[in-house]
Amino acid sequence: MKCPFCGDQESKVVDSRHSEDNQSIRRRRECARCQRRFTTYEIVETLPIIVVKRNGSRQNFDRNKIINSMMRAFDKRKVDVSDLERIATEIEQTIQNTLEREISTEKVGEMVMERLKPLDEVAYIRFASIYHRFQDANSFMREISKFLEEK
Repeated sequence: MKCPFCGDQESKVVDSRHSEDNQSIRRRRECARCQRRFTTYEIVETLPIIVVKRNGSRQNFDRNKIINSMMRAFDKRKVDVSDLERIATEIEQTIQNTLEREISTEKVGEMVMERLKPLDEVAYIRFASIYHRFQDANSFMREISKFLEEK
């Protein structure tokens, strides 16, 4: 770490502690040459995830969109918001762990559905009906039949 006072590259860590938000580590360092102290912060670098929509357009991943879509599926149903936050976090971490920088909305939708299924059957069917864009009652009934067979 380069000393901000003398520019020397050598320093030692004198103290480390988590920041208040637990998103970074605060390090107190001492320069090997001038013995002056300075503070650095270490954070996890996350690369942006790009979502490829059905029409081919691209936009940044937004976990709030996932939470909002699940909230619509749970309309007038009991759900703990922390469960929805957990699902969104799991999906975001899964995508980050693949090291792929782009993901289709279809894959994101599939990940949401696989996590909604054990949580609430009605919310799962509601989400699936919007996600699959059913055009008629028969295609909707096929999805329900498929769901019941898997149970």
